[in-house]
Order: sequence, then C-alpha cells, then structure tokens
Amino acid sequence: MMRTHIKATVAAIKAADKKAAEEAYRKVVPVLDSSATHGLISHNKAARHKSRLNAQIKAL
Repeated sequence: MMRTHIKATVAAIKAADKKAAEEAYRKVVPVLDSSATHGLISHNKAARHKSRLNAQIKAL
C-alpha cells in the first residue's frame, strides 16, 4: 500500500500535474508515518521519502 501511494505521487509529478501531485502527497504522508510507527520502515526513510517528494512537487 505504501509503495502504491508513492508510485501514484511520482506518476502525478511526471505528468506535471501539480494539483494531482499535491493531493497524492497528502495521501502518502499519513501512510509513510504509519509505516514508520509500525516499524515497517525507519523514521529516517519515511522522512527522506516525504522530503524528496515534496521537493519534486515544489519544483513543478
């Protein structure tokens, strides 16, 4: 589920659709945080994904 949301966000970024990318980003953030809380990924990895995705969205 986490990777599905990340892929949707990346797809919106590649399509240069800022509105869709922002909406997908809002959906992926809680999923990443939940995954980190449950120990599926580290907190640093979640933060890294959020930071990189946000930077790509801002660059649109």
